[in-house]
Amino acid sequence: MKSRQLKNVPPGLEVLQACNGGRKFSYNWHKGSVLILTFLCYMGYHAARKPPSIVKSVLRGSTTAAQKGRLLLSDGGLAITASDPTTLNGWAPFNGDNGQTLLGQIDLAFLGTYAIGMFFAGHLGDRVDLRWFLTAGMVFSGIFTSLFGMGYFWDMHSFSYYVMVSIMAGLFQSTGWPSVVSIVANWSGKGKRGLIMGIWNAHTSVGNILGTVVAAAMLSRGWGYSFVVPGFLMIGLGVLIYAGLVVSPSDVGHSNPDDKPSGGSSRHDDEEVLPLKEGGKEAAGKEKQEVESIHFMDAWRIPGVASFAFCLFFSKLIAYTFLYWLPYYIKSTPIEGRKLSAKEAGDLSVLFDVGGVAGGVLAGHLSDKSGASATVATSFTLLSVPCLYLYRTAGHTSFALNVALMMASGFFVNGPYALITTAVSADLGTHDSLQGNAKALATVSAIIDGMGSIGAALGPMLTGFISDRGGFDMVFVMLYTSAVTAGLLLVKLVIKELAVMRGKPVVAKPM
Repeated sequence: MKSRQLKNVPPGLEVLQACNGGRKFSYNWHKGSVLILTFLCYMGYHAARKPPSIVKSVLRGSTTAAQKGRLLLSDGGLAITASDPTTLNGWAPFNGDNGQTLLGQIDLAFLGTYAIGMFFAGHLGDRVDLRWFLTAGMVFSGIFTSLFGMGYFWDMHSFSYYVMVSIMAGLFQSTGWPSVVSIVANWSGKGKRGLIMGIWNAHTSVGNILGTVVAAAMLSRGWGYSFVVPGFLMIGLGVLIYAGLVVSPSDVGHSNPDDKPSGGSSRHDDEEVLPLKEGGKEAAGKEKQEVESIHFMDAWRIPGVASFAFCLFFSKLIAYTFLYWLPYYIKSTPIEGRKLSAKEAGDLSVLFDVGGVAGGVLAGHLSDKSGASATVATSFTLLSVPCLYLYRTAGHTSFALNVALMMASGFFVNGPYALITTAVSADLGTHDSLQGNAKALATVSAIIDGMGSIGAALGPMLTGFISDRGGFDMVFVMLYTSAVTAGLLLVKLVIKELAVMRGKPVVAKPM
């Protein structure tokens, strides 16, 4: 009966507990389910972001200025014109002279709204039920992802339609990251966040891979299916999150991992946290909850937040340029003298994310071992520069070399991106300066990833603009510059970390 008094128990969990004879599940069981569900959750978010990169080359087509408005191909008396959306001539309005610029503007519409929404989502996430918040975000994100693809079935050629749908999709996509980081941090506690979150953060790359494979496989049916299928997957995952996600240990009668109960004993598996009934205790709880919220500008003042936020601006600029343009770049750049099809280019691009999984795990592990997150992030960021340079200048000469350099680039690009958005954000959200404030996690995560998302919005947009005018050589110059700048932004923190590591033996001695 005690468990019936607990609030925020998901309906799916109530069914499982009933099947288990009414006995509550252990702390570790719940923690495992949270890690799995949040992994699937953000995998869905990223899978829904991937279709634009796969479909770009199809929307852009091969139409040239001289060909538009004329008969392009004749076979046995059957003429195919540029207005036929099922041909290789692209899809209006993206198949014109400025097609890559328009595609970049679509990316900006999505990612710009995502970045702006991130700041508000973090603020709301610290004040509402995160299970409901995530469910609504996932369902509506899936709806608007599907609506973009419905433009194919409705024969929609209005640029403003695709812009508006992208804006709404970006707005609802912003609900995800602050929420899942806050939930996972509620269950993981401090200590080994780097390794745990490095492994858990593989959802980003797994989502990219899943979205790529699904979108590429659907191209033969029509590019609209490349959006509709991931959209419906997102809606289904949203229902799953509503049914089973437990936001906090206290919601199911367990203590939080960073709580320090009197006597030093842990209540994780043996005791339940019962609702407070006495007036005094209940009032104290309400008073504590009022104190727990943190102001937006106060979160910026937490040591390290600004440095990591601006570093992530440039790191995500690089990562999202690859996320949204790598399949198009592969298709437009012959490898060993052969151009790949849109599906082949999409399938090959997943190797960037395969390298990213390994990079995120190693970066988290090194951060745990050294306690020097800034040093690890800076090292990975600077090492990405020679990898990117070699990928651009030598990757086209050999298929095997292209694969190796693409994976190495993903390894070093996604390593710091994964580390900063997970373990670093969680640690800064529970920084000692907050004095136990538990309501800062989503806000801090939103600030850091929000700044990163501004860079993520600018990168793909600038890529479309620059590649239309200066080609991909200038795009890679932008990427090199961004990587060096990201490393330089953490120099002060790196110096401090190195000084602390050198001084550890001295500090450890008794006064």
